[in-house]
Amino acid sequence: MSAAPLTEATLDRVVDAAALSPPRSAESRFPVAGWTALVFGVDGLMFIAGSLAAQFGAHRAGTTPVAARWLVIFAVVLFALLAARGLYRRSLQTHMLDDAGTILLALALSGAFALSLQVLVTGTGDAKLFLREYAFLAVYLIAGRTSLQWAMVNARRAGMLRRPTLIIGRGRIGTTLAGRLQGKPELGLDPVGFLDKDPLEVDPACACALPVLGASWDLERVVAEHGIKQVVVAFSTAPDDVLLRLLRRCDELGVDVAIVPRFYERVGEDVRVEHLGGVSLLVPRSVDPHTWRFAFKYTADRIVAALVLALVLPVFLLISLAVLVSMGRPVFFRQTRVGRDGKRFDMLKFRSMTNTTNSEATFVLPEGVGPGGVEGADRRTALGRILRDTSLDELPQLLNVVKGDMSLVGPRPERPEFAHRFESTVYRYGDRQRVKAGITGWAQVHGLRGRTSIADRAEWDNFYIENFSLWLDFKIVLMTAAELFRSLIPRPS
Repeated sequence: MSAAPLTEATLDRVVDAAALSPPRSAESRFPVAGWTALVFGVDGLMFIAGSLAAQFGAHRAGTTPVAARWLVIFAVVLFALLAARGLYRRSLQTHMLDDAGTILLALALSGAFALSLQVLVTGTGDAKLFLREYAFLAVYLIAGRTSLQWAMVNARRAGMLRRPTLIIGRGRIGTTLAGRLQGKPELGLDPVGFLDKDPLEVDPACACALPVLGASWDLERVVAEHGIKQVVVAFSTAPDDVLLRLLRRCDELGVDVAIVPRFYERVGEDVRVEHLGGVSLLVPRSVDPHTWRFAFKYTADRIVAALVLALVLPVFLLISLAVLVSMGRPVFFRQTRVGRDGKRFDMLKFRSMTNTTNSEATFVLPEGVGPGGVEGADRRTALGRILRDTSLDELPQLLNVVKGDMSLVGPRPERPEFAHRFESTVYRYGDRQRVKAGITGWAQVHGLRGRTSIADRAEWDNFYIENFSLWLDFKIVLMTAAELFRSLIPRPS
């Protein structure tokens, strides 16, 4: 049995897979059909509204709108593509950026198809009209999806649309699952307890200390008593044949099932399933940080960082002057950090504090969390507080990226003394040093920054490495920009 903590991103895929599998009873089939009809209806209304807006706008602009018959073809191809990409299947996690990308691509393909067909049939076609239609439909469809997902998430957080969930196996993985499901009500799964004849003893004060409702043979009673709609099978000491019978019984009862796979750490988003007879093989994507994909990423990082530096140079110089006037030299704070393959480098920040005092030297980091924030006495200046609150103190790290020590996106680098300690105490911490450290990262945009769980940060960082793509980098940059924008909005006192 693995004692490793469960990656939260893996959890989202595991429970999503169960939510998407077709239920076998009429009782549970209705919610799936209802959700599909709702999403399809919203998309349909947004398509009609966007088309009408484009048509009225075309008349006002003195141009001809796209003919109705070509719009119908446009719509048929569009909805077929969206359905093929799984956008009408129920999922637990909202992925608006991914959905938006899929919608934009499907609109482009369906519009190109309708325009090509128009040229073949009539001999003429106006690409500008379809481009106008594309722009209106993109805005309306993404707005409709965003509103629907926002409503669903808020309803789940308010306690509605929640599905009572039973976890098989109260071991380390099971208790981790319970705690994280409780901490993410927007997933819509409400854990009510465990089935396990040999459960792990946990602290009664822990949020994950849900009751053990019985053993595997108590499944039917527990499902009936608690109205269970979802079962999640974590690692259990029960024999495989017992668990297989339990899964078959869940199918008969109309209860959705999710299974935490062995070696779940390597079950990435691009995992391929092969079948040899009745044996299923999960084939994960190979992860080699020394391939051309990462080389291309690092080259692009340095180019983009140089361009951004050129764009923000006035701000950079203004902050440098403000630091020089308020605190004197040096303008930059340099600190040794550990980067790719354990290589050390000096990471740059704008100074935000006065000179070091003994209070920092006596600071002791609490067990299980990463360093960050103010250590010891608060020595931040008024300017330093502003720089830290807006993350502008991190701006000089663009120089680290241009130099090649860092990347725009990647795991945050750590001080050598902490990195050495975490490598020996935190599961897979050393694996995150396979790639260059980043200014921002997958862990940071999910709230794991400052004094937060170092084990969770290692999980998210390794998930990023094993699922790396330029699209994922782009998503992280957008999410970072959104966080920075929120930090600039004054909070009500």
